[in-house]
Amino acid sequence: MKRILFLTMISVMVLFSCTKDEIVNEKCEEISDMEVIPADEIRKMISDELKRTGEFSWDNVDPVVVWSAAFHGDGIITVGFSDSPFRLQKGTSTSNARKDIIEITMSIESEGLKSALKEEDVVTYEPETLNYIDLKVSQFATIEALNTLSGIRYIEPSGFEYFAHEMRQKSSSGCDKTVVSVYGSDYTTVNPGSLVSWVFYEHNIPQAWSVSTGSGIGVGLIDTGISDDQSLLGSGFESGYSNNRYIAKHGVYVDSRWPWASDTDGYHDKCGHGTLMGATISGPRNNQNLPLGVAYNCNLIAYRATKNVVVDGYHEKRGVGRALTELGNRNDVQIISMSIGHIFSIGSISDAVEYAYSKGKLIIAAGGTSTSFTNWAGVIFPANMDETVAVTGIQDGVGYTECDVCHKGEKIDFTVIMERQSNTNRHSAVLGWYNGSKTYVGGSSVATATTAGIAALIWSNHPTWNRAQVLNRMKESADFYSNRHSDFGWGTIDAYLAVQ
Repeated sequence: MKRILFLTMISVMVLFSCTKDEIVNEKCEEISDMEVIPADEIRKMISDELKRTGEFSWDNVDPVVVWSAAFHGDGIITVGFSDSPFRLQKGTSTSNARKDIIEITMSIESEGLKSALKEEDVVTYEPETLNYIDLKVSQFATIEALNTLSGIRYIEPSGFEYFAHEMRQKSSSGCDKTVVSVYGSDYTTVNPGSLVSWVFYEHNIPQAWSVSTGSGIGVGLIDTGISDDQSLLGSGFESGYSNNRYIAKHGVYVDSRWPWASDTDGYHDKCGHGTLMGATISGPRNNQNLPLGVAYNCNLIAYRATKNVVVDGYHEKRGVGRALTELGNRNDVQIISMSIGHIFSIGSISDAVEYAYSKGKLIIAAGGTSTSFTNWAGVIFPANMDETVAVTGIQDGVGYTECDVCHKGEKIDFTVIMERQSNTNRHSAVLGWYNGSKTYVGGSSVATATTAGIAALIWSNHPTWNRAQVLNRMKESADFYSNRHSDFGWGTIDAYLAVQ
């Protein structure tokens, strides 16, 4: 693994290097003494690199930086191994790579702690299908030795959080359960008493309903969960003109600061974001004078995998990876919607995205929404991956202008008109977190959920199509086809044209 030292002011008295044979035969002596790099210095290094190149990878920093970041994150590292990010058969072992990783880690950590450790003492988590393993380490020698192994794809300090508490307050976490008054001009009423957001008309979605309403298609939602206080995404999911479908709710997020905790947090949305995304995609065509979703007859399989939209904590990374894997294995899911992300890539989630993609899923991800703290960034992860479809939000009116907090860039594939140019607080009207409530929701988040709903409309009318065919129809039905825009991809989709 090639590594470049970005930070020059590191206090290192004596470094050492151990070969695999020396480690296994316990002939390597620790002769190092160094100071841990402060967390704020690491964060600044990451920010500087992102601003300079638009990308950051732990692969490109010195092991001392990785070790220091791990120290600030409960000592947890994630090691990706083997040539492939996932195993072809569930539960199979992958050569000697895993054995070598654990053997070396136990040997060095035991020596450093002056006590014999077992495998369960160093292994924090290991998925059945993906080729990565989470380890608890304290010795710099462990990081350095693992770097010498062949078959190592990445070593990342997965417990380290880029967004510190005070920084997180400045960045949009996307959590909001506030009930607001929605202007009457921002929706229309249709039978049997549902409200249609103005945004839907910008994409000819109501016209598309004469052809398809999403029946028979499963959309997987990876987000903050679904509110128990919104019955239209519960017992009332089949109501009004929405019938013969189902909603499934799962909780894979562990709400604990301790990386070894394993009790999940349930499916209930404590943030508010996931509920609004689920409502945008699949809210029923109800008779309660409340907003409906784009594909109001599709099935919704929702996963609470994160605390908020910033996938920064250890358990959020683990939850998203697990959700992607489980949705990848479901035959009743064709589309995965992810209105969440991080400012730079995460190896374990990248592996999980590739796994779900290998199962034929159409993965739609948010291009990024932020305040002035990070709006200099381009398209965020995982929307910047080749395996995902990246979406951002734009304003109404003439021309293409990104919404006031939306990201743009060459990785964007599609846009959704979701913000009034005359009033940037007026976004898409959507079913709220509480029963009987409606609200606004904006950013690349609602753009992503809206696009996932449009994809469901297309796939429902062409159930024998595969992902490539559905995606191609989306492109053909968008403004800029066949000349891709440098910042806005294929542009805005005409849903009625797309479902033909």
